[in-house]
Amino acid sequence: MLFDNSYQNLPQDFFERINPVPVKDPQLIIFNNDLGRSLGIDQKINKKELANIFSGNEILKGSSPIALAYAGHQFGNFVNQLGDGRAVLLGEVSTPNQERFDMQLKGSGQTRFSRQGDGRSPLGPVIREYVVSEAMNALGIPSTRSLAAVTTGEKVFREVILPGGILTRIAKSHIRVGTFEYFATQKNTENLKTLADYTIKRHFLSLKDVANPYLSLLEIVSERQIELISKWMGVGFIHGVMNTDNTSIVGETIDYGPCAFMDEYNPSTVFSSIDAHGRYAFGNQPLIAQWNMACFANSLLGLIDKDTEKATSKAQKVINNFPNKMSEAVMSVMCKKIGLDSTKTNSQEALTKLLRIMLDNKSDYTLTFRYLSEIIKGKRDSLFKQQFLEHNQISNWLKEWKELIKDQNLAKKEIALSMESSNPVFIPRNHLVERAIEAAVENNDFSEMKTLLTILSKPYEEQSKYGEYMKPPKPLEVVHQTFCGT
Repeated sequence: MLFDNSYQNLPQDFFERINPVPVKDPQLIIFNNDLGRSLGIDQKINKKELANIFSGNEILKGSSPIALAYAGHQFGNFVNQLGDGRAVLLGEVSTPNQERFDMQLKGSGQTRFSRQGDGRSPLGPVIREYVVSEAMNALGIPSTRSLAAVTTGEKVFREVILPGGILTRIAKSHIRVGTFEYFATQKNTENLKTLADYTIKRHFLSLKDVANPYLSLLEIVSERQIELISKWMGVGFIHGVMNTDNTSIVGETIDYGPCAFMDEYNPSTVFSSIDAHGRYAFGNQPLIAQWNMACFANSLLGLIDKDTEKATSKAQKVINNFPNKMSEAVMSVMCKKIGLDSTKTNSQEALTKLLRIMLDNKSDYTLTFRYLSEIIKGKRDSLFKQQFLEHNQISNWLKEWKELIKDQNLAKKEIALSMESSNPVFIPRNHLVERAIEAAVENNDFSEMKTLLTILSKPYEEQSKYGEYMKPPKPLEVVHQTFCGT
């Protein structure tokens, strides 16, 4: 495994040099062999050594650990210094294919950004991020990845005493909107330009020679956010904390705190225990993405043009175009789920009508679309209709939908393939994730976590052996709140 560590060559203001704080008794929970292989990690390393490496007890040759500085808008309120308060970037790994990825430990101890926190992570959030991030990757959604998880042999003190854990996260980048805000609010144009130039050189090299690279940076980052959030909407994913410090410049889903997947369809769905007013509800995510990009635009104004008025006008055009582009992207993803052409008005109307019926009937988001995929293959509609309390409306909708497919001259075989690849059978349902967490925390039992990971590695495939894992929660299993674990 070869480390590069280009970020450490930036000015000292960008980070703190700090090693992970050693833990008492690290034990390996799981190592992601496929991901490790793609990163060029020696597959012969034994479990004890893996535990030492991915707990931070052993620093690998070539690693140069740092904690990154950034700011951020948290629930709309600006905090001028946040930073890696419980994480350390070990370095950048160069793969055999010459790609570069960040390797970061989460829960690795205090840094100067900890703001009186202990810098540790309870085991529960480690399990949640490992399962959900790997599920997102398998679903085809841009995401950070999980390479390893360990227990620390130490206790973490929150409202109750909990076992500790550390996650090893792999990301294309840990640069956030909040990283840009950190220097913009200091009016440190030199560091801001250094950050923007580094971001372009490392992640968006095609922008290097364009007329206005900083305006183009705003455009491409906005496009990445549109692509990402539209895909979230397609699978019912709710991030939970879409703060600007949790918004990745490269368009990966990052920072899986109180995240969750929607069971019953409802745009107002919120799980995060800290989102009291529903700012980051499922249906608000496209709007919040625009808000975050406006914050990014504000940070870049001084680079886009020295004339503030001109810079604002140029950036505002990008932000003004955002809602229409987002709407088109979401509509494209959602119409694909029902096998229709998103550019046609009657397709959009059919989708809107279906979602309204689903909302009225408290239909399961995942199963409704998946069972609709079965109908196009000639299977009976009984499983689909079971997702609805009242059948008259949905029966009429089905007739209209079948007529639209005929009218649009779409080949059923192609539609079936398209719908199946858009509508998963399995998602990391909240009650299943909570069950895996409970087994790990209460009994040091990781078998449920590993079973979930096996199933979720093939989310679009029928797996009859695991039929129970398709089902929504029973009333007593419903998860109403999730917690970030900080």
